[in-house]
Amino acid sequence: MQSSTEHRAALIDGKSIAAKMREEVAAESRALCDLGWSPRLVSISVGDAEASDIYVRNQKRSAESAGVEFEARAYPKTTSLEQLIGILQGLNHDPRVNGIIIQRPLPAHIPVKVLQKAVHPLKDVEGMHPASIGNIVYNDLALGPCTAVAAVEILKTLPLSLEGLTVTVIGHSEIVGKPIAFLLMGLGATVTVCHHMTRSVAMHSRASDAVFVAVGRAGLVTGDMIKPGAAVIDIGINRVDGKTVGDVDFDSVAPVAGWLTPVPGGVGPVTVATLMKNAVLATRMQMEHYRDAYDKTDF
Repeated sequence: MQSSTEHRAALIDGKSIAAKMREEVAAESRALCDLGWSPRLVSISVGDAEASDIYVRNQKRSAESAGVEFEARAYPKTTSLEQLIGILQGLNHDPRVNGIIIQRPLPAHIPVKVLQKAVHPLKDVEGMHPASIGNIVYNDLALGPCTAVAAVEILKTLPLSLEGLTVTVIGHSEIVGKPIAFLLMGLGATVTVCHHMTRSVAMHSRASDAVFVAVGRAGLVTGDMIKPGAAVIDIGINRVDGKTVGDVDFDSVAPVAGWLTPVPGGVGPVTVATLMKNAVLATRMQMEHYRDAYDKTDF
């Protein structure tokens, strides 16, 4: 039985971080509204609406509290790829729409990457367009992938200097693991990226001051893989016995880590708040784009 003096990691309150971000977003949204630009998001769901319903509801609630208009559109699963691209092109050209969200999952005949490429980079509030992700390589973060940006923002709230910080990222997906690594390198961290072909993940993670994990496998990271006092950012979302859990074995990691994100309540709320932050940033970028393109006084 654990004694009251035994170490436990400080839980990182993602909901509190998200609430502060939404306050800042709401202030920026009001400033844009005063200039005649009211941030507005359009969500696109195709097919089984129930699968993405919880995400849509969370996004709508977060948008309303951040002063961002939110419209959810649902299309039948029989909608063709060509029809969806046409819909996206219409939204791209509509100045009243500032951001487009493509909900997953999509029907099998709709390749998500094709839709993501069809969203104009200035309206890519999810940060999924190849241009948005590519900019990170050049340390030019504008509309970055929300989950990756949120995970790094969480680390930045901790009393750790990112310059020279040793970090291991477990998982190397194009929209989470790789962008996290590039974002952290841009902040001066020394980053190791582990994946399914890494010979000893534990060897790398045990030597790190911070560990990010985004694999989608419950209980993957255990306490013996963590350096005492390290920050652990758990991005995984898994359903086990009717409960939502992360990729971290919470019970074994909590006595070792210095800081730990819970699942749920950690990275998730900050990801949605980052989506709203991207929405107002996209609106401001579009306002400036239109102004530069059309507000000419020399003709």
